[in-house]
Amino acid sequence: MNSTDTENPNRALTNTRFSDLQPPLSESVLDALTQAGFEFCTPVQAATIPLLCSYKDVAVDAATGSGKTLAFVVPLVEILRRASSPPKPHQVMGIILSPTRELSSQIYNVAQPFIATLSNIKSMLLVGGVEVKADVQKLEEEGANLLIGTPGRLFDIMERVDDLDFRDLEVLILDEADRLLDMGFQKQISAIISRLPKLRRTGLFSATQTEAVEELSKAGLRNPVRVEVRAESKSNDSESSQVPSSRTPSGLQLEYLECEADNKPSQLVDILVKNKSKKIIVYFMTCACVDYWGVVLQQLPALKGFSLIPLHGKMKQTMREKALASFTSLTSGILLCTDVAARGLDIPGVDCIVQYDPPQDPNVFVHRVGRTARLGRQGIAIVFLLPKEEAYVEFLRIRRIPLEERKSTDNAPDVVPLIRSAARKDRDVMEKGLRAFVSFIRAYKEHHCSYIFRWKELEVGKLGMGYGLLQLPSMSEVKNHSLSTVGFTPAEDVKLEDIKFKDKSREKQRKKNLKIKKEAKEQEPKLKKPSKTSTTAPAATRKKTAKQRRAAQSVEDDDELAREYRLLKKLKKGTIDETEYAKLTGTEDLL
Repeated sequence: MNSTDTENPNRALTNTRFSDLQPPLSESVLDALTQAGFEFCTPVQAATIPLLCSYKDVAVDAATGSGKTLAFVVPLVEILRRASSPPKPHQVMGIILSPTRELSSQIYNVAQPFIATLSNIKSMLLVGGVEVKADVQKLEEEGANLLIGTPGRLFDIMERVDDLDFRDLEVLILDEADRLLDMGFQKQISAIISRLPKLRRTGLFSATQTEAVEELSKAGLRNPVRVEVRAESKSNDSESSQVPSSRTPSGLQLEYLECEADNKPSQLVDILVKNKSKKIIVYFMTCACVDYWGVVLQQLPALKGFSLIPLHGKMKQTMREKALASFTSLTSGILLCTDVAARGLDIPGVDCIVQYDPPQDPNVFVHRVGRTARLGRQGIAIVFLLPKEEAYVEFLRIRRIPLEERKSTDNAPDVVPLIRSAARKDRDVMEKGLRAFVSFIRAYKEHHCSYIFRWKELEVGKLGMGYGLLQLPSMSEVKNHSLSTVGFTPAEDVKLEDIKFKDKSREKQRKKNLKIKKEAKEQEPKLKKPSKTSTTAPAATRKKTAKQRRAAQSVEDDDELAREYRLLKKLKKGTIDETEYAKLTGTEDLL
């Protein structure tokens, strides 16, 4: 067969067939690949499968959406097939770790057709969301030879189940290794690795190689072969040879949209309406933001009939699985989510990614946009930036993630009045909006790129309008740091305490709670304060020693001193004048 016969039209794939790989794959695995529709390898598969099958450790650095899952599932199955004798029920031969439940479940499902070609290997998924006791019982009774899951659950299992035997483990795979470490799993991973035999094959897979990943590579891999696969540069001009290869898929169009915070919801709705027939993922900073926009966007007339599905890490596992399955099955719809859906998940047919909030961790940017334009397909990704955040564009360009500017729509209908109207009519919308606003500011404070995303320069007035708030909340970050409230117009003729829940049962409970609170307040003055000479005074009060009284007085003096010091700092900053300072410190008679 000549080379022209083997060429593959999909630019994301190589001309190497799985059947061409050396050492050769088994017939049963090739059949499983054919049935799943896989004939040609992606670059990462063509490079990695032969290495792992030849018993080499690998550290793989490849753009997201490049087919990494098959790059470790196929060789793992081949290595287990070569075992000299069938493993015993509790003899663990392989482990695959990934950072999230959703990704672990996806890997487990992808692996099943290939594991089915092994007659004596039993696999098990180990993730949170189900009782650990149930997993322990199943493992003790039935055993498992291949464990796929999250580090936290696997570590927990290893602590509880004594029957599991790891002495003959053949393969350890760490998928999305950088995220595993970012999420604080380093301690569990180190503990897991310490219990495994050193003579094993290890694969480290990630789209971003951080210093922590390098350290893990040194600790867990023996003379690894580094595999680095990059997407082709999107530039076709004469300068393309000098432009570093992009870290994102070649079919991905990356854009940024710059607008003020109070205009963001209108621009978002404009994008969603113009792409009604497409499958879109919208990323937010926090779980509270997803909850809020999931409720309020559904109430906008422009989005009537749209499928809007929220997904975040604080939802129950069954709800997360249901949301993901629902969005996966749609041909068009909108997934509103946090970074719980940023990595590894292979959701078919995603056309567009909108990052309403840039991620706290810039490494996550690549993973978010990688949910579209997978395996040679086309896709678009748009990130919203405030005018003061424009330096993020150059920051990403240096990291080989080039963005093009997308002009905001000047005539996009203003949806803020509609959002505020929804808050007036339903306490649930109003409360969710306040929680989302507060959670966003506090998450913004923790941004990894704090020199670009400077929270003390946040214009909370415009931000509050963008969230459709009726009044700005009294939060310490706003009061103590003099953040700009310019651009915020408090809603007239409305008291937040008077806004009712649309849900009648919730409103009934709220009224009940208010009544109890009111009655408790009314009874407070009736409670007589014990006199200084009263014999019913608590024993602790009567028996205070002179030393205890001096200590109590000292604490009061310290508090007063600290208060005066804070006021003095305010006076120096000019936030209060001398008259106000004198009044607050009780020294007005001295002026």
